Amino acid sequence: MSRLPVLLSLLAFPVAAEPLDPPNLTVVPRTAAEAARIAGVLAPPTDFSAPEAFEAMPGGAASVRARDTADAFSLSSGNMPFEREMDFKLGNGLFRKLWVASPSSTQASDGLGPLYNARGCQNCHLKDGRGHVPEGPGDDAVSMFLRLSVPGGPTPEGIEEWIATSAEPTYGGQLQDFAAPGLAPEGRMRIDWQEVPVTLGDGTVVTLRKPSYSIEDPGYGPLAAGVMLSPRVTPQMIGLGLLEAIPAADILAHADPDDRDGDGISGRPSFVWSAEADAPMLGRFGLKAGAPTVLQQSAAAFSGDMGIANALFPEPWGECTEVQAACRAAPHGIEPGKRDDLEIDRTGLALTAFYARNLAVPERRRVEDPQVLRGKQLFHEAGCPACHVPKFVTHRLKDQPEQSFQLIWPYTDLLLHDMGEGLADGRPEGRATGREWRTAPLWGIGLTEQVSGHANFLHDGRARSILEAVLWHGGEAEAARTRVMALPAPDRAALVAFVEDL
Repeated sequence: MSRLPVLLSLLAFPVAAEPLDPPNLTVVPRTAAEAARIAGVLAPPTDFSAPEAFEAMPGGAASVRARDTADAFSLSSGNMPFEREMDFKLGNGLFRKLWVASPSSTQASDGLGPLYNARGCQNCHLKDGRGHVPEGPGDDAVSMFLRLSVPGGPTPEGIEEWIATSAEPTYGGQLQDFAAPGLAPEGRMRIDWQEVPVTLGDGTVVTLRKPSYSIEDPGYGPLAAGVMLSPRVTPQMIGLGLLEAIPAADILAHADPDDRDGDGISGRPSFVWSAEADAPMLGRFGLKAGAPTVLQQSAAAFSGDMGIANALFPEPWGECTEVQAACRAAPHGIEPGKRDDLEIDRTGLALTAFYARNLAVPERRRVEDPQVLRGKQLFHEAGCPACHVPKFVTHRLKDQPEQSFQLIWPYTDLLLHDMGEGLADGRPEGRATGREWRTAPLWGIGLTEQVSGHANFLHDGRARSILEAVLWHGGEAEAARTRVMALPAPDRAALVAFVEDL
């Protein structure tokens, strides 16, 4: 039996059962006994001679056996009831669907653009994995694009410390390098690289690559003075529903914006406007935690990346600005009285979000390996868990058995951290400054090359290995980086082996 009635209820935009939690969560409050038991389970480890209980299953009961193919990130939650599998498969079909420009004889699939970055979700999140950096003029940039903004703009009511910015007046919020027939694309992203050598404590030299970004062939005239550019490589998709189900209070418990404990780590929560609840909510998704829920993140991608009108972003022209009059006047895929007068209807959006919410986290492969256990100890000694918080217990939920009351190991606090000038993009987003990024989850990171065909990391893919990614850490992570740089080669290898096993 399909669960569409439940799925559609998620699009009714109710108020969250608990403050700042996503509105799709129907939470069963924890008892005092449960809270005490959870506190014990989440305590930091003191013994690194063996794995912790259930550590091999980073997604809890939703984990799946790790595959040795490129499909490792494309499986449904391991604890998904059989009757919900059809909804997952339908969502997968919509995720893989290729949209076409209007007018078209395939009316259920038209409405693409008129300006866009990709024709389908799967084009950017190939195999549900991480996007890639274009390696030259002949390589495509489908899974990477530039965010655009200018200083100044409105501030959402009820969100303090919001840094006001607006979309670039002519080009909008992101550069779109494809266009429907008869229209010009907005331009092409150009990346120039500079080599930066870094010497480790034992004399080993690691060469980093530092990118700079510009726009070639702008199709609609010059960009505004003071425009801010920020690159984005699409992240992997696994475990999103589990991150959504972490209690907001548990995330906020790790925030220390004034660094009162003096450890140099001052994670800050991102608060954003929820289009579902019409109220401020904790940001969890996106490289700067700019989206509160999987549904809103999915809806924003439909609109911004593909120009597909949906229940949260109903404009049929997607990202086209008022200056781009021909784009706004171009044919669209809305048919009166069909698909909720949208280009993807509410059911389709709900199914896509259900699919994204239920892409499973693979089990660990070498959790008992002595080298991996040594690396885990070094990870803790270096101070990495101050931001990459190892584990949480999700809410107990009605109607979402896959995410309900799971011990998970995502290795993130979902908070914003100052990562230093080296990683700064100079572009604020909401409460995030131009130096702040949300802590990236580490689960599944060691399968990146297997799934995506490369081992490029960080928000713009500049790091070509886990070690390079660590060496780019600065700001609040500077002390941890320094400790890693001082490690002898065997310990560095153990640390990398641990991270690769996550």
